[in-house]
Amino acid sequence: MAFARPQGSFVALITPMNADGSIDFEGFRTLLRFHEDNGTCAVLIMGSTGEVSMLSTEERHAIVRETMKAHSGKMLFYYGCTGTTTESTIDYVAQAASEGADGAIIAAPAYICASNADIVQFCLDVADASDIPLGFYNNPPRVNTDLTTPDLLRLAEHPKFVVLKESTTRVGQVAQMCAANADMALMCCCSPNLGLVVPMMALGGHGTANMTGNIIPREMATISTPWKNGDDAFACREAWLTNLPMLHFAYSAINPVAMKSLMAAVGLPAGPLRKPLMPLDPLALQKGLDICRELGLDNIYGYKLNATSVMAAE
Repeated sequence: MAFARPQGSFVALITPMNADGSIDFEGFRTLLRFHEDNGTCAVLIMGSTGEVSMLSTEERHAIVRETMKAHSGKMLFYYGCTGTTTESTIDYVAQAASEGADGAIIAAPAYICASNADIVQFCLDVADASDIPLGFYNNPPRVNTDLTTPDLLRLAEHPKFVVLKESTTRVGQVAQMCAANADMALMCCCSPNLGLVVPMMALGGHGTANMTGNIIPREMATISTPWKNGDDAFACREAWLTNLPMLHFAYSAINPVAMKSLMAAVGLPAGPLRKPLMPLDPLALQKGLDICRELGLDNIYGYKLNATSVMAAE
């Protein structure tokens, strides 16, 4: 069975929380409508942007169950399903599948620093047990394991793997994956410091699996549109350069500290970070609000850009 490959802007959502630290399910519904209305093609719920490592198993199951109630078919709903072991990862994927999820994203389990061969086998074991399509997030800064082109092409041979999110700095690896014409959507992290977005799109990438779309979804949709002609290329370049200050701000602190703090400040459902993460320093947050003002995001999205919003986000 062939599965649909996501293309365009694949946004890794924050997990909105109430003031008491519980999950804000109404906030989730608001954010999902917001992305449906602003060009997002797919969302990743409970990725690293969603503070997944600080959610309990019960919370993770509840988030899948409750957010799927907002699934209208306008976007693909993927869930971060990496566990600490192969067995727990299979269980998370199975629960997402049972609720009707469109797919799941997995990464190498954190902290164990497994070998590439071990993680390739981990992925294949999960894929063999999965009823839904999968994506792999190659994210060595978070987990230490760093899959190379032969490893990734091995995953691409499995029919369940339909997405690669690349988060290294290796443009050459991106080129190798594009040249191989692997049967999976090739996407990358939107961090400007990694330098992958424009090369991947130019080489035939299918979009970006991004975090900055939480605050600029329309703009990330433009940046993430696959290049079919020169107009797509020039629109991507213009949007990338125009929004570069926001892209740098989004990665100015460990994900999702800057993004979640700014979202709370402009009036989007966000709430507090899970401790030990703390809100962005007010002076740093003000820089984000200044960028919002310079980009006209108050007019585009109706964001609140006043001094009291900074205080509310603290």
